Amino acid sequence: MDSDSSLEDGRIESFGVMAAPVDIKNDLPLSAAAAHSVNDGRAAVRGVLERSDPRLLVVVGPCSMHDPVACMVYARRLHGLAAELAGSLLLVMRVYFEKPRTTTGWKGYINDPFMDDSFRIEEGMRRARRFLLDVAELGLPAATEALDPISPQYLGDLVSWTAIGARTSESQTHREMASGLSTPVGFKNATDGDVDAAINAIISASRPHSFLGISRYGRSSIIRTRGNPHGHLVLRGGAGRPNYDSVSVKLAEQSLIRAALPPNIVVDCSHANSFKKPEMQPLVLADVAAQIRDGNRSIVGVMIESHLEAGNQPIPKDLSQLRHGCSVTDACVDWATTERMLRELAATTADALQRRLATAGRE
Repeated sequence: MDSDSSLEDGRIESFGVMAAPVDIKNDLPLSAAAAHSVNDGRAAVRGVLERSDPRLLVVVGPCSMHDPVACMVYARRLHGLAAELAGSLLLVMRVYFEKPRTTTGWKGYINDPFMDDSFRIEEGMRRARRFLLDVAELGLPAATEALDPISPQYLGDLVSWTAIGARTSESQTHREMASGLSTPVGFKNATDGDVDAAINAIISASRPHSFLGISRYGRSSIIRTRGNPHGHLVLRGGAGRPNYDSVSVKLAEQSLIRAALPPNIVVDCSHANSFKKPEMQPLVLADVAAQIRDGNRSIVGVMIESHLEAGNQPIPKDLSQLRHGCSVTDACVDWATTERMLRELAATTADALQRRLATAGRE
């Protein structure tokens, strides 16, 4: 006899059927070109983390995706810049579909693709997969944040680098999920600036786990993972203070070494490190570049929030009033600034990165 639904579903309005991951993947299959791009992107990121590739990982792109047309314009531009700077920088496009909210607000393209509170999640998932396919077929690696633990079953085959955010690095669910992801995973320090939580997450995710989830067929499953050996630390500042400076980086490096982890650090130029002021992101990046030029070896990458246009905008009731290529979440630097930042980063660090390669394996 079924249990009384009023005892367990008293606050549930309805249950909607969601297509299984395998069905959406069959409708939007991974092409040979896309698979090659994703595999190459993952291998390149692993090479950076393992120090066989001296380049800097650069995760760059919009704070969040809300307009696939504008973001595809951005992707094509980034693809061209990636080829130009390939000797020093490994450019990976930031493609974030899910947005954690402190209280309420737009939760991202998958949750509400039409930005009208219609919450057509299956349509959002299909559109997100279509966009990632387009990016991969262009030959550009993609990065995203793993927020919903079910989403990777739908999109994980198209991602080359994954972030676990500041709000979720302490979450057991996200540590377990990260242990089974096929990508390298960057764990951000907590919103209060605490680095230990992220370091504990790296250790946890490197171990095997068993937990409840769904299979590619959409069935509830016991998922058993092998552990992810490519977890690393992302410094994003916290509690109103930045932590990209040389002292903070050195302290984080020492904490990683004490935990018997590789001293791999990615610096997020946005969030608390720039006080969420996009005009300060170039200053953060210039400081990081100078640290690398002067001999720092623990910084292996950076993150930049960037779009076609500078700043951000609220979501209007009349969506036709949205400015093309301007963020609806955190404010971004514009494309011209992005080009300048990345060219200067490549020029400042080129010699130091080659020295890293020359001494690889002897440190």
